[in-house]
Amino acid sequence: MLDELNKRSRQVLRRLIEEYMATGLPVASRTLAKRLELPISSATVRNVMSDLEDMGLLYAPHTSSGRLPTQLGLRFFVDGLLEIGNLTDSERANIEGKCQAAGRTLDELLGEATETLSGLSRCAGLVLSPKENAPFRQVEFVSIGKGRALLVLVNESGLVENRVIEVPVGITQASLIQATNYLNSRLSGRTLDEAYIKIKEEIDAHQTEIDELSTKIVEAGLATKVEDSKKSSVLIVRGRANLLDEIQGAREIDRLRSLFEALDEKSDLKRLLESTRNAEGVQIFIGAESELFRDTDSSMVVAPYQDSKQHFVGAIGVIGPTRLNYARIIPMVDHTAGVISRILG
Repeated sequence: MLDELNKRSRQVLRRLIEEYMATGLPVASRTLAKRLELPISSATVRNVMSDLEDMGLLYAPHTSSGRLPTQLGLRFFVDGLLEIGNLTDSERANIEGKCQAAGRTLDELLGEATETLSGLSRCAGLVLSPKENAPFRQVEFVSIGKGRALLVLVNESGLVENRVIEVPVGITQASLIQATNYLNSRLSGRTLDEAYIKIKEEIDAHQTEIDELSTKIVEAGLATKVEDSKKSSVLIVRGRANLLDEIQGAREIDRLRSLFEALDEKSDLKRLLESTRNAEGVQIFIGAESELFRDTDSSMVVAPYQDSKQHFVGAIGVIGPTRLNYARIIPMVDHTAGVISRILG
């Protein structure tokens, strides 16, 4: 259908949607005629708007009002008329500075990235955090009291995970060091899944070359980490309060209520984010294109991030009203996903 639009119709549609995104209000022909680069009258603009309405790209919320884009009109705009902008050096530096991996858990890193996206976009940020299974660089056991030790794991990206585990009472520092050295020799450069079978076989065959107490420490650490690896992915949402800034009347309150209900349906939202698994680059869901957001008049801009082998790990993005500033938010989401992929790689 987009091919059926002539230059003037495209110009009117694009400028009307840009005006709508800026104000959230219906756009009148007189206002549009002043904004257009083409020297055409208000009457001509009205005729073009009428044709676009017949094509299902615009609608009039009231008989005497201006026009608003339909979700189909917004999709046409995003796919064929949108001129995507570039991030400023400041925005790039902000995103990259907040996404530093050293000394953080993966969830902390992703939470910070989502908070940054939310703040820059003035929308709600969301991220699908995976169960962690990245290669390890270093492992250490630290005694923290009677019958307890802290298992510290650092993966190759510098992300840190801490787990408190139960150990035999009276464990010595020598046994902790022995267990640490043993695990480092087996886990370093491997994921837990890759190393677990080998370590388990050695323990079962009594071929670990470490004493019984150290073996029990290793078993306790593995049991805790393996249990963690069975957990499902985690959904992190930040910046819901930003959505309150977009309220314009009672209808917007109803829309926002429906959106918050959709965000609370975390299993459905996870499935939607998972659907980007085989996608390349940024994906945009506008309104009823997703069953989850059918009654919310909301859009979601999201991009997958990968590990060093280009395998899907999770997805990150923002959600807000359908009049999102797509030109600014698309490169923002794309860059953030790229930064996270480089860290995990």
